[in-house]
Amino acid sequence: MKKILLGFALFLGVFQTQAQENNLQLKGTVADTLVQYVYLQKFHNKMFTTIDSVKVKDGNFSFKTKVKTPELYGLSVNTESSPLYIFLEKDPITVKLSPKKYYTASVVEGSASQDLFETYKKTKDVEISKFITENPKSIVSAYVLYRNWSYRLSPEQITQNIALLDKSLQNITYVKELKELVTVLDGLAVGKKAPDFTANDPDGKPVRLYDNLKGYTLVDFWASWCGPCRKENPNIVAAYKEFHDKGFNIVAISLDKKKENWVKGIQDDNLTWTHVSDLLFWNSTVAKLYGVRAIPGNYLIDPKGVIVAKNLHGEELQSTLKSLLENKI
Repeated sequence: MKKILLGFALFLGVFQTQAQENNLQLKGTVADTLVQYVYLQKFHNKMFTTIDSVKVKDGNFSFKTKVKTPELYGLSVNTESSPLYIFLEKDPITVKLSPKKYYTASVVEGSASQDLFETYKKTKDVEISKFITENPKSIVSAYVLYRNWSYRLSPEQITQNIALLDKSLQNITYVKELKELVTVLDGLAVGKKAPDFTANDPDGKPVRLYDNLKGYTLVDFWASWCGPCRKENPNIVAAYKEFHDKGFNIVAISLDKKKENWVKGIQDDNLTWTHVSDLLFWNSTVAKLYGVRAIPGNYLIDPKGVIVAKNLHGEELQSTLKSLLENKI
């Protein structure tokens, strides 16, 4: 595998990585004969926004849209579901688009970045620093550091990995946002003051965090669409029942998009504490304020607003609360 990745590194190093606007040379076929349109989508902050669409004719489609390349985009036959992740380049690219099973049977030809991305996805136990070192000029290295590793690494580790990227990548969007994230996370270390915020509850009423610092407060990030969040909720419910009367409070921030789904999730999971959301999905202003790149995620803060712990899940949440509140038990 190392030789394969090194081979890609040498190949990818021959072209300029800095994104430039080019007219796409993107064509393909669609396996599903009922599909009428293919949508080209732009990736940003874990979300895809449709920027163009073409009608499928006799099973064929073609895009000549002017876009920045190399960069990650999405191809989809339904804008309500996750697309095929595709790294587009200025050279001609051909796609066999198979919508079934999240596009897993789709085939992309002509994109060296896509080839490397597929290799990355198939590699077990990736060491991100090693991957970047072997592919320092590839847009894929910057993307996976941004998308798949930013929530696993400390601010220091993120900075160290950014330094491994070639200088041609230092000003692209992924890396700029990683640098901003490092600054945010540095200010959110244990022992530092949690940033205050105000957001609306399900009734549209503004709720200020610092008006709800009753004992130790868990600032909890979740969403009704998040499977791991819903799986963790019974543990949080149990902790709230056991420790609420002893000085434990929760302010939950949802990354939902639709109010009805958010409210139903609260009701279905019996989440009887304070809830707020701006319903902006990954563009949540509070999530950005707290450097949240994955959910479930949380910060435990004391009555003065000082962060005492981060990302407490399962038994760790219970044991931490017991330790902090044992004098009141």
